[in-house]
Amino acid sequence: MFWPDTISKRLGVQYPIIQAPMFGVSTMEMVAAAARAGCLGSLALADLSADESVELIRATRKLTDKPFAANIFVHYIPEITDALKYKFITTRQFLEQLANDNGIEVNLPDLEDLKVRSYHDLVDVIIQENCKILSFTFGNLDDQSIQKLKENGVTLIGTCTSVNEALILEKSGIDIICVQGTEAGGHRGTFDPDHVPQIGGLSLLSQVYDHVKVPLIYAGGIYNGKTLQAVKDLGAQAFQVGNLLLASQESALEPFEKERLKSVREDEIILTKSFSGRYARGVRNKYIEAVENSEYILPYPYQNKLTNALRKAAKSKQNTDFVGIWVGQSIHQYSEYSTEEILKNLIKEYER
Repeated sequence: MFWPDTISKRLGVQYPIIQAPMFGVSTMEMVAAAARAGCLGSLALADLSADESVELIRATRKLTDKPFAANIFVHYIPEITDALKYKFITTRQFLEQLANDNGIEVNLPDLEDLKVRSYHDLVDVIIQENCKILSFTFGNLDDQSIQKLKENGVTLIGTCTSVNEALILEKSGIDIICVQGTEAGGHRGTFDPDHVPQIGGLSLLSQVYDHVKVPLIYAGGIYNGKTLQAVKDLGAQAFQVGNLLLASQESALEPFEKERLKSVREDEIILTKSFSGRYARGVRNKYIEAVENSEYILPYPYQNKLTNALRKAAKSKQNTDFVGIWVGQSIHQYSEYSTEEILKNLIKEYER
């Protein structure tokens, strides 16, 4: 009566609500808690190694026997040129000095020490571990991977941030498309890391609905029953929430980061490439102000790998000025209840 069921039946869940992957924030416990609420949990594998991914999948299965999606990054990896090597050295020096000037002593890695991986090994892991739902972001899978996954009965969920990206996904045979509005927290799922379509989520969802025939998930700004109802009316058949769960019991955010969320203002939430080399929406801080419009941003994933040690060092000092706190544009109370309870409350509110 209340809920569209095309996607929930396909994914084997009671409610068409999906816990966003949120690599670095979500946990195995969050995935299991989402499942207990009758929703679909998402296990963020990102660009982890095959061995790490196998370990995470198996450990998650010990926490829940319900379906969950594995989520991977399908980004393009830029070639290492002499120009990139030079820029890496200057960027590393700048960031180390910036950190030291702000009381954070850190030695950032050399370029040859970075572990940069393609997603292809993880395609084999998904099949080997009998994962039946795979979502992905930052681009599209290659044709061979799509064929291999489909032959093994895997439902594929791609992410779009424009009508053109949605059309590419549909044409290549992706089963379900997650429409990510510009309001969403964290990284943009755009195919081109240097260009972010500035399309509001409701406008984008309505246009994608008019252009493609596959079922649509919507992500971006959903934080209560009214926002869920709005995107349902525009054609969404499932609803992805991440911002709502940032401060939950199962979130990997530290207490000091959760505390920062409670005081965030709308004018502090911005898009930045400074931490990762890809646009992500989060809370403005001293690091972002120093780096965002500078020459010291490497292409993804090199910037992301380079700044990882800096973010860890800042976390250990509980320094909010040098960590990336990703957050969407819908500011709310950031409940510290369990993920299960937060999702059940959303369901009840919508049904009322």
